[in-house]
Amino acid sequence: MQSSPTTLAVPDLAAIQALAREDMAAVDALIRRRLASDVVLINQVAEYIVGAGGKRLRPMLLLLAAGALRHRGPDAHQLAAVVEFIHTATLLHDDVVDESDLRRGRKTANAVWGNAASVLVGDFLYSRSFQLMVELERMTVMQILADTTNRIAEGEVLQLLHVRNPDTDEAAYLRVIERKTAVLFAAATRLGALLAGADEATCDAMHDYGLNLGYAFQIADDVLDYASDAQTLGKNLGDDLAEGKATLPLIHAIAHSDAATRERLRTAVEHGDTGALPDVLAAIHATGGLEYSRGRAHEYAHAAERALDGLDENDYTLALRGLARYAVSRDH
Repeated sequence: MQSSPTTLAVPDLAAIQALAREDMAAVDALIRRRLASDVVLINQVAEYIVGAGGKRLRPMLLLLAAGALRHRGPDAHQLAAVVEFIHTATLLHDDVVDESDLRRGRKTANAVWGNAASVLVGDFLYSRSFQLMVELERMTVMQILADTTNRIAEGEVLQLLHVRNPDTDEAAYLRVIERKTAVLFAAATRLGALLAGADEATCDAMHDYGLNLGYAFQIADDVLDYASDAQTLGKNLGDDLAEGKATLPLIHAIAHSDAATRERLRTAVEHGDTGALPDVLAAIHATGGLEYSRGRAHEYAHAAERALDGLDENDYTLALRGLARYAVSRDH
């Protein structure tokens, strides 16, 4: 199974999506079948958020990880749908907690139907995901997803504790994104390996790939909140500041600014003051906060690729490498 790091061409996102298209179509069809409820509002809200599109990155990761180990089939489609249901539930709850009104360029579900409906439909999606995983009758699968869902909930609470907290440092920030983002990436890739009947070392390697990819993806996402624009990003620039979230570019700026600037930045975080955004951006640029954060994202992306070095080289492992590179080069 040993192979050296690839010298072959690594595909871009469009090629990766083309590789996974047939399996993803089966996953999408399964998602829509299993979303059905005789409660009309559940159908409306669930279809609204699932139908919003997006890259379906997490279920695609599961399919690609399984494919890299030469496994495809209905069990992979079902677990990919589970992963997407869990992710979608977290989005519904996130937007309520963050009081967000825009996601992927359109109104959030809570902005359309209100907070109560969003929370309750999120609960429906969580419970439906567990119905789907139980059908596979594999205790290891259920344990991984139960643990992962619990870690995600911990991440939500942990992030809440850091809202409007200017003392949030890089270590605390990383603990939040490990639970909020990276653990679901890691579960997806580990489950793909597990379905393929991979040995423990290979399952661990796939887990490490997913975990590091999750870190890279989220850090790069947080950079875009200060380096993109609302039309490209699909949400309002400076949303993290408005929500009182100190992400890595701002954490770096606070740590490396002079005393007067540091105090302005701390006050901006404490009050979620988007009026201070020009000062915040100036400090981030002056301290190299974007460059530092991009560098950290690239470190995690490289670590993700290194985790694949022991796998056989094929279209799917190349696609996983491509996703690691895409995570840190995208503009939205």
